[in-house]
Amino acid sequence: MTDRLRIALCQSNPTVGAIAANVEKVRAARAEAAAADADLMLFSELVISGYPPEDLVLKPFFLDKIEAAVRELAQDTADDGPAMLVTAPWRGEKQTHAKAHNAVLLLAGGEIVAVRHKVDLPNYGVFDEKRVFIPGDMPGPISFKGVRIGVPICEDIWTPDVIECLEESGAEFFLVPNGSPFEVDKPDFRIHLVTNRVVESGLALAYLNQVGGQDELVFDGASFVLNADRSLPVQAPAFEEAVLITDWVRGSDGWYCEPGTKVPPPDRMAGMYKALVLGLRDYVEKNGFPGIVLGLSGGIDSALSAAVAVDALGADKVHCLMMPSPYTSKESLEDAAEAARLLSVTLDEVAIEPAMKAFDGMLAPLFEGLAADTTEENIQARSRGLILMSISNKLGYLLLTTGNKSEMSVGYATLYGDMCGGYSVLKDVYKMDVFALSRWRNENRPAGALGPEGAVMPERIITKPPSAELKPDQTDQDSLPPYDVLDDILAGLIEGEQSVDEIVARGHDPQTVQRVWRMLDLAEYKRRQAPPGVKVTSRAFGKDRRYPITNAFRKIL
Repeated sequence: MTDRLRIALCQSNPTVGAIAANVEKVRAARAEAAAADADLMLFSELVISGYPPEDLVLKPFFLDKIEAAVRELAQDTADDGPAMLVTAPWRGEKQTHAKAHNAVLLLAGGEIVAVRHKVDLPNYGVFDEKRVFIPGDMPGPISFKGVRIGVPICEDIWTPDVIECLEESGAEFFLVPNGSPFEVDKPDFRIHLVTNRVVESGLALAYLNQVGGQDELVFDGASFVLNADRSLPVQAPAFEEAVLITDWVRGSDGWYCEPGTKVPPPDRMAGMYKALVLGLRDYVEKNGFPGIVLGLSGGIDSALSAAVAVDALGADKVHCLMMPSPYTSKESLEDAAEAARLLSVTLDEVAIEPAMKAFDGMLAPLFEGLAADTTEENIQARSRGLILMSISNKLGYLLLTTGNKSEMSVGYATLYGDMCGGYSVLKDVYKMDVFALSRWRNENRPAGALGPEGAVMPERIITKPPSAELKPDQTDQDSLPPYDVLDDILAGLIEGEQSVDEIVARGHDPQTVQRVWRMLDLAEYKRRQAPPGVKVTSRAFGKDRRYPITNAFRKIL
């Protein structure tokens, strides 16, 4: 039995399905931990497969490869280096089930010494684990060098039961692998959650979280340790890979972690911006795109999208297009050019007036006697979409759409027009946050950003009234409530699931709330066809919020 343990918390960025690459990440982290004389290493949830693997774990061939990789890794621990708590889908030696468990395995002395299974499989929001995994039985601690360590997995600590079982079974402290996606304000929630488990059990707990982007999810890392006295001795950086060395000591009142690295978490705007950058970077790089293309209109959404893209990938991998129409203002042309100059990106210009005239001529026999309406406006948006998709096809670049959550909520976007694209960096960002993030980025350059110091867009882009510029003197507020009003109503309807009466009671006009609710529901068919994008709120469109397209509930009021 030992009274001291040096434990490496490995905050890594795996790629779903990249088994060999993930194994090499584990080995590289082990070399770093070995150089620091670590005794034991902990990895985040499902590090070998990447998280979340979704239906990949229903493929027996995939599970065969995972299990072979883990057994090979176990052989690495026959040396004098640290033992490892690795995480992987696992059927077990007998393989009596077609499905796997979500498991943590202790690799030591060249063998798989112990296996524990995740008990509480989340089945809400973005999670579907009950569909693809088998729940485990209540676990006991894992014995390592005579120390009984509880290793619950992620959701297992969201309720008291698993922690209580481990504590009653003799656990002396907890090491918890997590795959917890980023949401604004979630870091505070995690601290509160872990505090509850620490207070209930009277034992210290290390919370290790994954980092990196996976499709729409971003994992922010920000791992930490909380001692039994609720002190915070260790805090890992957010949005960065790290091998955090922690020293654990058996004291008179039990095990505790000594003070070590403490990196303060980012504030709300910094956290949201870094999530957008990391989500976009990993989507582009993990999917092998050479760069991105986007329309730079002179408006705030495209300017912020371009800034995020440059910070994520570098100016040489961002290709911008200005596609003016007869309704494009001189100010928009100037603002787009200045934003491109500040970001040092290529800005090409392709006028869409010839396409507008061509479509007018082609459709004239069919539209004879009908007044111009949004049809002609949508033709402009679709002409731009066609141009951007053509460049995407020719160069192999990912087309980045630039719409925000407020617009997507109420259908203020054109299918096969400005909704064209492969990824949307602002998909889950409300318009008022677009303004705030733009101001923040003009004043701050986050660590690791590849874009310039100083302003990344002219001030006029932030202050001028937003407009799609699809007809003369058009502004967004011609057809939408002011964005501060709209966003507050939408947050009540989407994140809060509140009724019209509840939102009206907060001071909003009843007719406006009813109108926004109707627009929100009617636009569901558009959102089903929208590209994926970075999730930053608690209720992103897609897996988080699943509403029927055919939906008559709004007609009851």
